[in-house]
This record gives sequence, structure tokens and C-alpha cells, in this order.
Amino acid sequence: MAPVLYTASVPVFLHYLAQARTLVEATRGSPALLTGKLAPDMFSGAQQFASAAAFALRGTYPLAGEPIPDMPTAPMDRGGLLERIDFAHEQLVRLDPASFDGAETRRVRHIAGFAELDQAGGEYLHLFALPNFFFHLSMAFAVLREGGLAIGKGDFDGLHDYPQGFSF
Repeated sequence: MAPVLYTASVPVFLHYLAQARTLVEATRGSPALLTGKLAPDMFSGAQQFASAAAFALRGTYPLAGEPIPDMPTAPMDRGGLLERIDFAHEQLVRLDPASFDGAETRRVRHIAGFAELDQAGGEYLHLFALPNFFFHLSMAFAVLREGGLAIGKGDFDGLHDYPQGFSF
């Protein structure tokens, strides 16, 4: 059986990176969707997707006791975002579940904005890495939705299904 923090992180990130990839692919022919922002002081949709991909690595590699791989410096367009998402996916599947043994108590020292944090692995994953990943992915989804892309909850999580035209 794989260590708890492995199963709580890597499969989750892999699933939602696949959803992110599908969302980015859905912007084909509408590059302006990725440049949109929900507010002037927020990241663009493209930067939100890029940040989510980076958080998938930032949220797992320290738990495995490994250095975080450098994300490729790809452009913030559809192709560059797909490259980043694919890179994150490739790096996650390379992680050995056994490297997560003892991750619950492994100390993770990191920066959150201007805050310097020192957290046990479990706290790091559950209170920092996963929430930040989902924040950025949710904001990216919201930018696309606000920009007029016809997407819904099922496109975000890959699990929900609603009939065409269903409204709350």
C-alpha cells in the first residue's frame, strides 16, 4: 500500500492536471480567453493555469524529499500552458511512492508570498499545497467561464454530469 501522503497528493494532482489540460485545450481558437482576469490585481487565466501546474510539483516533491523540478520557461499561450501541464504530469508519474514514507513529519520550509513557513509534511500538503493548487485552478476555470467558454462543474472535476442547458 502506498504511503498516505502519496495517495492524497499525486493521484489528485494527476487527475486535476488532466482536467486543466482539457480546459486549456478548449480555448483553441480563442486565445484571448487565457489573457482574461477576474480583477485587475489578479493573475490572468494563463498565469493561473501555470501556477496550478507548478503547485502540483511544489506540493509533492518536498514530501518525497526531492528538489522541485524547474518548470519549462514556455510562453503563456495555449501551447506553452499545455507544455507546462504535460511537464508537471511527467514529473509526477516519475515519483516513487516509497519516497513518501515518513512524509507526514518531514519538514517543509518554503515561502508563501512574503511569509517564511516551516510545516510538517501533512500540514504542508493539506493546509498549503492542495488549497493553493485548487485556488489557482478554480481561478483559471472562472476566468474561462467569465470569458464566455461554455464549461461547467463536470469540466472542472471530470466527475459531475448535468444535462445540456441545466441551470441552478
